Amino acid sequence: MATKTKPPGTREAILERAVDLASTEGLEGLTIGRLASDMGLSKSGLFGHFGSKEELQIATIEHAARRFVGEVVEPVYRSTVEGPERLRALVDRYLDHLEGEVFPGGCFWAAASAEFDGRPGPVRDRVRDGTAAWLAELERQADAAGAEDPHQLAFELHALAAGANQRFQLFGDREAFDQARRGIARLLP
Repeated sequence: MATKTKPPGTREAILERAVDLASTEGLEGLTIGRLASDMGLSKSGLFGHFGSKEELQIATIEHAARRFVGEVVEPVYRSTVEGPERLRALVDRYLDHLEGEVFPGGCFWAAASAEFDGRPGPVRDRVRDGTAAWLAELERQADAAGAEDPHQLAFELHALAAGANQRFQLFGDREAFDQARRGIARLLP
């Protein structure tokens, strides 16, 4: 039995495009009109999937989270056991994810965080929750790996990866990922 592929106007396809656009143009730059044009849909057809710009932004964040989990977390969980090996693999996979330019504008979460960190509301809350979930998982794995201060280690691991992403995005400096890996290697138990 053949599996059906989704036509290009489905919600899933729309969200794939929305995540890529938001990574380069920001969640505020994401409009129903722009997406409709990119997808070859009418505005009303696209509006039927999302009742408002805010709903589109939230759905985009949730889709980015699913993509991140599928690209970074799930492969590591399938191939490692909890502890130092999993922590190393998660951070390495995260750097691979950034270096591989899964999102055309770099780290979706870094871009969305910078855009919404000072704006209260549901969009900011979703960005915060997604980032908090990643930090909590790093901390949980740092604890399982026997880190003396799992909270601090999670912060430092995330900061090094975020710094590498920023250097790559601003300066095109691919060496930044190797620098982050060296710094991370010094931190890991």
